Amino acid sequence: MPRTYSLDFKQGAISMVVDSGLSVAKAAKDLGVGTSTLDKWVRRHRERSQDPNALGETELAELKRLRKENQVLRIERDLLKKTAVYFAKDSEPKWNS
Repeated sequence: MPRTYSLDFKQGAISMVVDSGLSVAKAAKDLGVGTSTLDKWVRRHRERSQDPNALGETELAELKRLRKENQVLRIERDLLKKTAVYFAKDSEPKWNS
C-alpha cells in the first residue's frame, strides 16, 4: 500500500526544493521520501504555477467528492420520479359509468 503524505508535508518538501534551492535528491533523502515522488510533486507545483487556472490538490479532492455526491443525488432523484409515477397511477380516480 502506498504511503500517503499530508498536504503540509508536501508543501514543505516542495518549498525545500523550489525556495531553498536544495536538489530533489538531497531533499528526498533528508525527508525520507522517494526521489521520484518528490520530483513528481515539484513538477506538478511548477506546472500549476505556470497555469493560474489550474486546481490545487484540495480543490481536486473537493471536485471529486462533489461529482460523486452529484451522481448519488441524480440516482435518488430518478428513483423518486419513478416512485411518484407509480403511486400517481394507483391514486387515479375510478369513475363509475
